[in-house]
Amino acid sequence: MARTKQARPIERQTSSEYVSHQSPTLSAKRQHDVAHQSNGAVTKPAQAPIITKQDAGATQLVIAVAGIYGSFLTWAYLQEKLTTTPHGPPGKTELFKYPVFLNTIQSLFAATTGAMYLWFSTPKGSSVPPIIPSSRILMPLLLVALTSSLASPFGYASLAHIDYITFLLAKSCKLLPVMFLHITVFRKRYPLYKYMVVAAVTAGVAVFTLHSGKKSKGHGSSSAATERNSAWGLLLLGINLLFDGLTNSTQDYIFGAFQPYSGPQMMCANNLMSMAVMATYLVLSPWLVHTGIGEWLGMDIAGSAGELEDALAFMARYPSVWSDILGFAACGAIGQVFIFYTLSTFSSVLLVTVTVTRKMFTMMLSVVAFGHRLTQMQVLGVGLVFGGIGAEAAIARREKIAKEEAKRAAKAQAAKAQ
Repeated sequence: MARTKQARPIERQTSSEYVSHQSPTLSAKRQHDVAHQSNGAVTKPAQAPIITKQDAGATQLVIAVAGIYGSFLTWAYLQEKLTTTPHGPPGKTELFKYPVFLNTIQSLFAATTGAMYLWFSTPKGSSVPPIIPSSRILMPLLLVALTSSLASPFGYASLAHIDYITFLLAKSCKLLPVMFLHITVFRKRYPLYKYMVVAAVTAGVAVFTLHSGKKSKGHGSSSAATERNSAWGLLLLGINLLFDGLTNSTQDYIFGAFQPYSGPQMMCANNLMSMAVMATYLVLSPWLVHTGIGEWLGMDIAGSAGELEDALAFMARYPSVWSDILGFAACGAIGQVFIFYTLSTFSSVLLVTVTVTRKMFTMMLSVVAFGHRLTQMQVLGVGLVFGGIGAEAAIARREKIAKEEAKRAAKAQAAKAQ
């Protein structure tokens, strides 16, 4: 792959799921009138000719969409296979229960892939930008690393109490915790349709969960225990979504406050720091197991040796799992590259559309590949969730197109005035 010249650095567009769209670039007037912030340092904008980016063709569109679908559908398939497939002889089966070990490997793959992507995406003749351009960005990046590292174990722990379809459905609802954080922490207000989307999504998840089709025909105590387990699983999943929301909100802050911080820089820095955090946990886990902290964290599932040693022992007993782990890590890393490629080549409008449909296809793949059965009420719940998300995406797309048309009209009017 040759290093190609870009018109501007790749930026992460703010997600339409929880905040209103803003243009990722400054207006021409603002570029000439005021100084702008460059990775934490205030500089005066240089007078440079305007470079227009050529329209992407059908080939790039097919590459972007196929890359996102292929990588993340495979990633989701391997995730469910890893967490639900029993290993060992009948009666003595065991499951893979080492989420920190799994995500450490994925972060290693993603950091390496992000570094390569950053190098190849740097304009020819320019120096590769540092992944930590200033000391001011260090604490926000560390917060992203901590929240993303903490989110995953809660998500995997919830799978012991809920099925993967419920997990997928709830993970499609990041809108809820992120809006909650923006309303309570950042005092942001949203238009009415956003709250209606939240209501539809919440109702859909509730309907799906309450009609899970796992009603016990035995004693009432067994049914009550099942309901308590489901409630505990949803609580763990809710904590996972809350950490996800905090991660996304902090990333949006970084891209807004430290322009022109790019997607490849974030990908490399975030995964390197996450890997460092999780590797530290793995090294300390044998000691933590024997402390009150380890008991509070529920580390008994990793045994007395700690998660790293137990995970390696599990892999030694079942070496075929290595292929699933490495495939999972590779698909996650490649998927991130295609997301940033889509943002840089097209726009966040296409990405939102692809993301929503990809989640629906992921659920369909899970139903087909692993034999899940959905009741009629669960289908209704799925329809409410994706109907709400789809309506929000459609409104966001219309708003985005209107803003782009207004921007083009303003540029044309300014050109005529000159």
